[in-house]
Amino acid sequence: MFTGLIEELGRVIAVEPTAAGARLVVSASLVTSDISNGDSIAVNGVCLTALDVTPDSFTADVSPETLQRTTIGDLRPAFPVNLERAVTISTRLGGHMVQGHVDGRGTFLGVIDEGDFHTVTIGFPTELDRYLVEKGSVAVDGISLTIARLFEDSFEVAIIPKTWQVTSLSSHGPGDKVNLEVDIIAKYVEKLLPKPAK
Repeated sequence: MFTGLIEELGRVIAVEPTAAGARLVVSASLVTSDISNGDSIAVNGVCLTALDVTPDSFTADVSPETLQRTTIGDLRPAFPVNLERAVTISTRLGGHMVQGHVDGRGTFLGVIDEGDFHTVTIGFPTELDRYLVEKGSVAVDGISLTIARLFEDSFEVAIIPKTWQVTSLSSHGPGDKVNLEVDIIAKYVEKLLPKPAK
């Protein structure tokens, strides 16, 4: 589990095709300081298993399912990626409960600059609409954000200067794809509700 509070902006070294999936190599120094081979790490909101950990990099195997559902396959060398280590018992849960299980790919539609602050608009697939509410939580590329305004097929999020500086949001342009994870509580509530009679 993760909190959606990004710890480090890493850089892609390589995305190497394998027989069925891919092998991702990422440059990082903070998150690698205390992880070991086999630990979970979120890369742009995707929970992956860290392998070949060194003081300044790690690799991760990416399955065909993950390549299909997320933006990992779109990454290229030198692309910035949001990194977060898995939470521990002593971690402050300052964001929200993020699993690293991407629910769909959204689209970065645009940004309005308001001084040091930014309002970002993200388009989402229609099947995620029922899980999104104004003032509710959503993870965009692994970043815990609050939906400021909700529309039929998009939402706005207000980005503070710190988030703009330390995440990959500032590198996106209109049309770029982003990973979306809705609040897990909404999905559990839906599962527990009785199904409507046919």
